[in-house]
Amino acid sequence: MRKFSSVLACLLVTGSLLSACGGNNNNNSAKGTNGGEASPAATDKAADNSSAATNAPADDITQRKVTIKIHYPTPDLTEVRAQEDDKIKRFQAEYPNVEIVKDDWQYNVSEIGVKMAANEAPTFFNTYATEAKFLVEKGWVADITELWNKYEYKDQINPVLQNQFIIDGKVYGITQKGYVTTTMINKKMLDNKGVAVPAMDWTWDDMLNTAKGVADPKKGISGIAPMGKGNEAGWNWTNFLFEAGGEIQKIDGGKVVATFNSDAGVKALDFYKKLRWEANAIPQDWALGWGDAVGAFQQGRTAMVMAGSDGVIEQALNQGGLKPEDVLTYPMPAAEKGGKHTGVLGGDYLVINPNATKDEQEMAFRYITFDYFSDKGLEALDAILQQRKADGKYFIPPLLDYYAADSDFGKKTKAVYDKYDIVYQYNPDIMALLDGKPEAQYNTQDYYATMSNVIQELFSRKGTDSKTQLDAAAKTVQEKFFDTIKVE
Repeated sequence: MRKFSSVLACLLVTGSLLSACGGNNNNNSAKGTNGGEASPAATDKAADNSSAATNAPADDITQRKVTIKIHYPTPDLTEVRAQEDDKIKRFQAEYPNVEIVKDDWQYNVSEIGVKMAANEAPTFFNTYATEAKFLVEKGWVADITELWNKYEYKDQINPVLQNQFIIDGKVYGITQKGYVTTTMINKKMLDNKGVAVPAMDWTWDDMLNTAKGVADPKKGISGIAPMGKGNEAGWNWTNFLFEAGGEIQKIDGGKVVATFNSDAGVKALDFYKKLRWEANAIPQDWALGWGDAVGAFQQGRTAMVMAGSDGVIEQALNQGGLKPEDVLTYPMPAAEKGGKHTGVLGGDYLVINPNATKDEQEMAFRYITFDYFSDKGLEALDAILQQRKADGKYFIPPLLDYYAADSDFGKKTKAVYDKYDIVYQYNPDIMALLDGKPEAQYNTQDYYATMSNVIQELFSRKGTDSKTQLDAAAKTVQEKFFDTIKVE
């Protein structure tokens, strides 16, 4: 969910370290990332670039003047801007022929068309996991398959995230970071109540029974805290819609059609009714937003919470006093045994402007990947871990980063983590079970808000009819939002 991904983004420390602290990296080898010739020697860098460009071989991009307008952080992100400025300095030391123009425009689906029509979009810009098909269909994103195929580290990129921007075998973007919604379990609370820890390949029934076994309403203890207010309530519930095999919307004849009032939607909503009325396993004060639910988990007032893992664990360990062995990270449960453990996938991507020249596109690609797979980043990570240990704080790595966990770089990163006992360790079995599904492409937040009203009615009034509720919600979303959209 975009509204809450900023919280996660702040905690994805590893990716930030590569920008903040990565010095000379793979791009400082004799050849550039995409196979270009060696960069000019230091003495040549002081020479007149225009003259060098005139005499340089036609295929030597490092000798040609290139200007790229980069995606730049907004003014309120002072620390991130400082990191980006450092990256710019290091990039231009490697590529003095490149002029960099900063542009802090942030992707907005209602603005991108105007930006493209006026040729004002940056050479590369940020976007989200939901936007791949939309941008490709509009022709607003470059096909970078050729650049991707030349990239020496492409096989080490995290496929769970990267595959969102590979369409019909062609590559249209580069992953930065992301998350799949998971369930965090307070094992200590289960142990205290004599409730068995479920198998990681668990089901809705396992979640229901675990929540019911731990809940103690008289003491204000819930077995699980599904978010019950704000758009996050609809966001939390959508995981179950996906697990039941449902979809939020479909495209039919150029129109966006609501589909969440399906049999799968009814099944997912009925499961929420079981948690609330059959198991009495949710908080008595169920109107919890993201911060409220995560806070309840941190304080030991609920045994389970559903969100991106990093932020929840950070609070539980470093603010709630829990130990790493007390906090278990699980995939979302499958609706039935053998089903998929689908969780809402959110992510940040960088895409390249199709109106840019070939040279601009290549330099944009090199800039985007400049700090990826950097040994300097690993050195900086080691320093951070040393400081965390000295401060008596735990370090929670991201569950999903731009690199694949089993890649060479992933193994190097894990080797750094393994040196410290303050690093939270995920169960390795979780990676084989995670199944990420992107949010809906159109009006996701409006759909979430509408579903939040449905969930609040369900939690507050016994005996609601799930099909009736969903039909009314789908009618509202269709008439207020989807009917105004024309898909070309």
